[in-house]
Amino acid sequence: MAHDQLEHLAASEIAPDRSGAGGAALERARDAGKLKLLLAGLRHPVGRVWPLLRAKWALRRCDAVGPWPRLFGRALVSNHGRIMIGERLLMYGGTVRGELVAAPGGIIEIGDRVFINYGVSISAHKLVKVGNRCQIGNYSLLMDNDYHQAGDKTMLGHSKPIILEDDVWLGARVIVLKGVTIGQGAVIGAGSVVTRDIPPRSVAVGQPARVVKRF
Repeated sequence: MAHDQLEHLAASEIAPDRSGAGGAALERARDAGKLKLLLAGLRHPVGRVWPLLRAKWALRRCDAVGPWPRLFGRALVSNHGRIMIGERLLMYGGTVRGELVAAPGGIIEIGDRVFINYGVSISAHKLVKVGNRCQIGNYSLLMDNDYHQAGDKTMLGHSKPIILEDDVWLGARVIVLKGVTIGQGAVIGAGSVVTRDIPPRSVAVGQPARVVKRF
């Protein structure tokens, strides 16, 4: 349908009569047809134009963004360090916006084909690295700093890297604290608090999260 409309527009542009009121009316009709075609393309579900444009705008402060990012909703990006995102990021922020915050000296690395659900907050003072094809459930929190020290809440505390290897799946409301590495293919149950390393190909649940199954 869109292809036929494009052919019709192209054909109508051959030797147009631009003189007088008839020419002006023809120009207006042609412009209206182009606008109608553009709007139809933006609404087309295959095109994904709006999520792509929204992602490009929201992630404009990142240092690198791979091709075909998509954002449904809103996202806050505060980049005072480095934020690098791989190809085909899919991010939701409709219910609650997502957050990517890199403090001075902090690095956020997100791999290819990562899914980030709404309400997710990722904060890096040193390094938060998310591997390829990871899935991060809604309201999850990844922060490599506690933002205070025990006994002195005015001190920022020490930062330790967070590493999610490839194919990690975090359920809803998972909290990953500083210094944690979650191995390839691991699954973290909803509501868990991850305070220590999780081995690859395992299921961990609880507060603190403990391995309950390996596969």
